[in-house]
Amino acid sequence: MKVIEQPNSQNLHEAIFQKLRLLLVEGKIIPGSKLNERELAESLNVSRTPIREAIRRLAADGLVELIANRGAIAVQLSLEDVINTFNVIADLEGFSGELAANNISETTLSELEALQYEMMASYARRDLSTYYKLNLRIHHLINQAANNPVLAQLFSQVNARIEALRFRSNQDGVKWEKAVEEHQEMLDALKARDSGRMRKIMIQHVHNKRDVVVQLLKAEAEATTTAEAVK
Repeated sequence: MKVIEQPNSQNLHEAIFQKLRLLLVEGKIIPGSKLNERELAESLNVSRTPIREAIRRLAADGLVELIANRGAIAVQLSLEDVINTFNVIADLEGFSGELAANNISETTLSELEALQYEMMASYARRDLSTYYKLNLRIHHLINQAANNPVLAQLFSQVNARIEALRFRSNQDGVKWEKAVEEHQEMLDALKARDSGRMRKIMIQHVHNKRDVVVQLLKAEAEATTTAEAVK
């Protein structure tokens, strides 16, 4: 079947990039697996051109590795990489939260409240996919409210490495509930313009996610080892 690309090529390319990014974040493209351009083009009913461009952008964001003679591989971090990245993100989020508490406008606060309301509704429905998208928007908005472009760029680059793991950290019901409570605490701290409290909440929030992810990865590694031993 001949593929006919949509007239607005720029919108199409952006849509394909966002689609592939979501597949990686939600684990539908498994870490360590190859991104086959032909198969992806067929499944999304587009030519290989926007697929190729999306893969290049994903590689720049740290979600995909371009390996000689193997092609594009969904990034698979070691446990040490995961811990180190979460620790860096914790400090970045703590700093951005502190600055945001000092600089945030009433307009941005109102926007955050609206996003928080939508996110809570998604949580009530147990709609993890929508919840995570709103969650990500909240974190980025707080980061932008810090009014430090260098910090915002650095946060975006480092956070891309562990987006898929942050998504998975909410698949445990108890831990998900705790994360929701922490988001309300963030909003309360921002409203109070309490920069010290906001920094502490943000750092603890990321550390909690780190601990959940580390526990999850260790359990998976043990399960794999046990399965291989049984063979």
